[in-house]
Amino acid sequence: MDKTIIISNRLPVQLQIDNGGITAIPSVGGLATGMKSVHTGGDSLWIGWSGLTDEEIPDGLAPEIDKALAKHGSSKVNLTAEEVDGFYYGFSNRTIWPLFHYFLEYSEFELESWDTYKSVNQKFADAILKEAGENDTIWVHDYQLMLVPQMVREKRPNISIGFFLHIPFPSYEIFRTLPWRKEVLMGLLGSDLVGFHTYDYERHFLSSVRRLLGLEVSFNDIYLEDRVIKVDSFPMGIDYKKFSDAAKKHDKNKTGERSELQRRLDMHKESDPEAKFFLSIDRLDYSKGIAKRLNAFEYFLNKYPQYKEKVRLIVLAVPSRSNVPQYQLLKKEIDELVGRINGEFSTVSWTPIWYFYRSMPFENLIDLYTSSDIAWLTPIRDGMNLVAKEYIATRTDKTGVLILSEMAGSANEMNEALLINPNNFEEIADTLYEAINMPVEEQKARNAILQKRLERYNVEKWANDFMTSLKNQKLIDHSYKSRRLSNDILSDIKKDYIKAKKRLMFLDYDGTLAGFHGDPQKANPDEALYGLLDRMSALENTDVYLISGRDKDTFTKWFLPKKYNMIVEHGVWISENGEDFRMLENVKKDWMEKIHPVLESFVDRTPGSFIEEKNYSLAWHYRKTDPDFGQKRATELNTVLTSLIANDDLSILNGNKVIEIKSSNVNKGRAAMRVFSQKEYDFVFAIGDDWTDEFMFQELPESAITVKVGRQKTQATYYVDSIKNVRGLLEHFID
Repeated sequence: MDKTIIISNRLPVQLQIDNGGITAIPSVGGLATGMKSVHTGGDSLWIGWSGLTDEEIPDGLAPEIDKALAKHGSSKVNLTAEEVDGFYYGFSNRTIWPLFHYFLEYSEFELESWDTYKSVNQKFADAILKEAGENDTIWVHDYQLMLVPQMVREKRPNISIGFFLHIPFPSYEIFRTLPWRKEVLMGLLGSDLVGFHTYDYERHFLSSVRRLLGLEVSFNDIYLEDRVIKVDSFPMGIDYKKFSDAAKKHDKNKTGERSELQRRLDMHKESDPEAKFFLSIDRLDYSKGIAKRLNAFEYFLNKYPQYKEKVRLIVLAVPSRSNVPQYQLLKKEIDELVGRINGEFSTVSWTPIWYFYRSMPFENLIDLYTSSDIAWLTPIRDGMNLVAKEYIATRTDKTGVLILSEMAGSANEMNEALLINPNNFEEIADTLYEAINMPVEEQKARNAILQKRLERYNVEKWANDFMTSLKNQKLIDHSYKSRRLSNDILSDIKKDYIKAKKRLMFLDYDGTLAGFHGDPQKANPDEALYGLLDRMSALENTDVYLISGRDKDTFTKWFLPKKYNMIVEHGVWISENGEDFRMLENVKKDWMEKIHPVLESFVDRTPGSFIEEKNYSLAWHYRKTDPDFGQKRATELNTVLTSLIANDDLSILNGNKVIEIKSSNVNKGRAAMRVFSQKEYDFVFAIGDDWTDEFMFQELPESAITVKVGRQKTQATYYVDSIKNVRGLLEHFID
């Protein structure tokens, strides 16, 4: 039976060694909860590190650990203490974590840590390969394992692989500073589907792929060799019912059933019913902005002194990575800030900040969520922030105010919260004031919308949506491969070719017979191409036409007096059997005076772009520009030109890194059909790579063999992966 294999740095169980025995206890973390439906919903296996280094496992206990994990559908990857230090505490958390959270000053670029990261990722990949069947589905999680997809893909090219990043993906300007940036991108592109929490992270990733790898990106599809990788956003939800039900149960607890923490909270509430609790819950991490929050609280008390002794900030900082130097310094800074602020503002009956540095059981989290009037969650940068969602889920009477950093991924789907810039103390102070004074009716209206949304898009739906998208992507990939011009299909085409009495073949030039060049004039044919075309032109009962958007002067220089058939400028000119070019269409060129200045203005504002002037068309090339900036300018130019030519008989062609303006009654499809109609052809073949060739694919009869170079959407019947495949394909017709 096909199974799902989940891979993460840590397994969803905690191991405890006691009296020579081993106990495996299920974890209750976000990922463990999120993957529960996938892990328990069918045949599945979870692979990860057990949390115990090889040195910590007593002799002879390893088999018992394997058995204990197997009962929970898990399998461990063995890591030494040195590997954990270099892979997890080193590269993962001293390089990737700070870099991806925009703390470049904390990022360390150590070759030794990178080497350990690679070797440990290979260990995880080997563990997958040991367990995975060809039809299994692999789901890899998070920044510790970004090389795993490609490592698995190299050994199992057809297996289905998904990857989800639970932290932000930074902008290109930040990501490019990573010395091993291309290796990380290629590692992720071993996946069929790459998922992020938000569209912003998705957009940053696609930008880096375009700029650093130079790959073709169409919307959210990346074209890599013979594969299409989909990139999409899936905002992670929570187990809404778990938190909502816990809060409802909590509300029914009698005084004697309440926890010590809850009784203490109740006591302070009863002493001053008008007082407000602010709640701040985070892992102790520099990305969470705890120190800034404390400073902002001090600013608030100074700006609005009337709220002294009327508000209390509850800070729960959960210990994290305490052996990393930056975290040790952060702990010291927060301790000192809490001490200073409490020392400055405290009275006999009031301490402004309650500070807890520890983990709390689920029961106490519910105590805090249900008792706090305002949740104040303002990370400097956060992949998602599920605490914000948990707080809203526990508000059974729909009261309460959520103040959320606009830098948190969850802000994208929680617009009803009060969104703030965590660096703007003035805005924070005013927002706290607004939250304190927000009418109950408004609180309920905002939270009702949030609760409905969070209940619908819960963590189970998040996981199922990702798995469904991964499955669909694999089906799309299979459908593409079924249209790929395989040797078997080519053999059948060759049989039809041989049987045909009169054959017609159209061959595009740029991107098909020859590669692209920053300077179009340097993409001239090589001797091998001349030899191929000479042999094709000599084929009996076969008319071969080069069909291109190139200007006739260039093709005259390159190909005449060879006895080739050529159609240029998308069908304006034709040359047959080596004769001089003659006009195939009567077109005007007076419009060029109006358009040329517009293109010049875009050249001035887009470094690397240039204008190509043809006899009856103008082309604006942006292949040498920054990919993102060039695409932005191309979109802008399209808008300008569309308005400008509205009353003219002109059309805009969006080619491969080029925008061309030409007469509307000229295109490759029209030209190809004029040639086709002259004789009784019983075999027609056409091959090309961009949108200008789509006219040809569309106009030619259904019986024609049409081939797209590349895997973009097309009207063609088949496709080949790249230019590298084209000449070999054409050789089949000569042999």
